[in-house]
Amino acid sequence: MPLVFENKVPISYRTDFINKVRDISYKLGINPNWLMGIMDLETGGRFTADITNSLGYTGLIQFGETSAKELGTTTTKLRKMSAIEQLDYVYKYFMPHKSKLTSYVDTYLQVFFPVAVGKGDDFLIQAKGLPAELVAKANRGLDADKNQQIHVWEIKKALLRRLPSEWLKDGSFSLAIKAYKGYLTIGLLMVGIGSYYLYNRLKK
Repeated sequence: MPLVFENKVPISYRTDFINKVRDISYKLGINPNWLMGIMDLETGGRFTADITNSLGYTGLIQFGETSAKELGTTTTKLRKMSAIEQLDYVYKYFMPHKSKLTSYVDTYLQVFFPVAVGKGDDFLIQAKGLPAELVAKANRGLDADKNQQIHVWEIKKALLRRLPSEWLKDGSFSLAIKAYKGYLTIGLLMVGIGSYYLYNRLKK
C-alpha cells in the first residue's frame, strides 16, 4: 500500500526514498506514515534536503544547528546531502527517543518542540530565550487562532488538516483526530443521533 504523501516525493528518487522511510520506521517501531506526514509538513510538501526556514532550520525535519552538531554534522552539510542520505540523520535524530514515539502527534513534537511531548492540548510552545510570539511568527501555519501563540491543540489541528481525507479513517492517525478539541466528537455524535432518528422514522 502506498504511503501517505508518497506522490509528492520527487519521482527521480521516490522509490529509494520510500523504501528507506519504511526501513528506518521499522527500526524505530513507528508507522512510516507518521514520518511521511512529518516530513510533508516540515518541507512544505517538497521532500527535499535543502529547504531552509527563516531561522536557519533545514532539511526533511528542519534540523537546527544544535541538533546537527549532536548528530556529528552541520546544517550546511545537511543542506548539501541528497534526501536519501539525509534520512540517515533523520533516523539518528529519532533513535535516542524511540520510547517516546508512541503517537503521530508525539513523534512530530519530538521534532518541533521536544519539551511538549506528552503534554496536554493547552501546553504553550515557548522556552527561555524563545518567546511564544517568535515561535508563532516563524510557524504561522501552526497558529490556528492567529493570536501569536501556538499550543499543542493547534499543532494537532495542523497535522490533521494536511492529511488527505481518506487517511483520516486510518487508526494510526487517531490521536490527530482529537485536534479539534472535541468538535469532531460532537460532529460524530450529531451524525449518530441523526442516523438513529432516521432509522426509527423508517421503522414506522
